[in-house]
Amino acid sequence: MGSNSTSSGSSSSGSGTNDHHHHHQYYQPPQPLSRYESQKRRDWNTFGQYLRNHRPPLALSRCSGAHVLEFLRYLDQFGKTKVHTPNCPFFGHPHPPAPCPCPLKQAWGSLDALIGRLRAAFEENGGLPETNPFGARAVRLYLREVRDEQSKARGITYEKKKRKKPPSSSSAANLAPVGGVNGNKLAADRGGGVVVGNNPHHLDFSALRELA
Repeated sequence: MGSNSTSSGSSSSGSGTNDHHHHHQYYQPPQPLSRYESQKRRDWNTFGQYLRNHRPPLALSRCSGAHVLEFLRYLDQFGKTKVHTPNCPFFGHPHPPAPCPCPLKQAWGSLDALIGRLRAAFEENGGLPETNPFGARAVRLYLREVRDEQSKARGITYEKKKRKKPPSSSSAANLAPVGGVNGNKLAADRGGGVVVGNNPHHLDFSALRELA
């Protein structure tokens, strides 16, 4: 009897072990977000915070292209890209030999990539393409002006990139802009802007969060 009891207990234990293994065999851990998706989520949350801090607070449904331009100009205070003025002796010089008092701004490539991510996030969160403030004509024209201004001021050119299928998640985070408005690629060594990790086109809004 004792032997049968032991055998039965052993069998029961074995069955429990098998059930345990069976349970874990089909467990699929959640897939981590790509760097692009993570950055897009942070950008969207940051823009929402900007709207809440707006005076008066601004609802997303009432946000227009003009408010997006206000947001982009606000971000310039956190920029790290030197943009020479026409009166500066280094205007148009890609590698200035000395410091100058010209202002620091957000790099065009950073802003273009940011708008691309926010434009996608707006529609992913239920917004309609025809009412997307990040795709407004005024925003496209502003980005074009920033690109031309920085190209002349910094003495660099921005290469046009033909539109292709979206890159894989592993490479999406290393290209700029990803889904940008103008579909241009800016070489990483010319990106400027605020650097997070090794990507010069990911904006760091830590200073903005501190203002909240």
